[in-house]
Amino acid sequence: MTENKQILVGKIVAPQGIQGEVRVQSFAENTTDFKKLNIHSAKFNDGDFQFVRVVPNSNVIIAKIRGINDRNAAELLRGTELFINRDALPNLGDNEYYQADLIGFAVFRDGKKLGNVDCFQNFGAGDIIELDNGEMVSFGGADVDITNKTITAR
Repeated sequence: MTENKQILVGKIVAPQGIQGEVRVQSFAENTTDFKKLNIHSAKFNDGDFQFVRVVPNSNVIIAKIRGINDRNAAELLRGTELFINRDALPNLGDNEYYQADLIGFAVFRDGKKLGNVDCFQNFGAGDIIELDNGEMVSFGGADVDITNKTITAR
């Protein structure tokens, strides 16, 4: 469905403590899924990433990366994006899709094109579509047409 081979699942946002652990902002639906994922980045490989603490009901995970043993080394990883391979995701049922598959779709409301999907945001009250023109539209209740690559917002 998508040509994107890598899916962004998190980002290192800060060091944690003095022994090289890092705080990871999760973009996954469920942070406990991180325990099962093979995380990689340009700075380290699959298997180098170990989860120290995954706190349910939080989008922040504490992780340890092989070879990162102090706060200074962890600080250098700030801003590092974390990925999984697209083919590692489970198959979806009918009328289900991954947000990464919707990037670039045209968004309409009342028959008028609002823009194209640039990314998704979630500030706690539900998913929001951020359009390529900077506008934001609620994703709640939207209809997705995978075949025509369109989203109709309410």
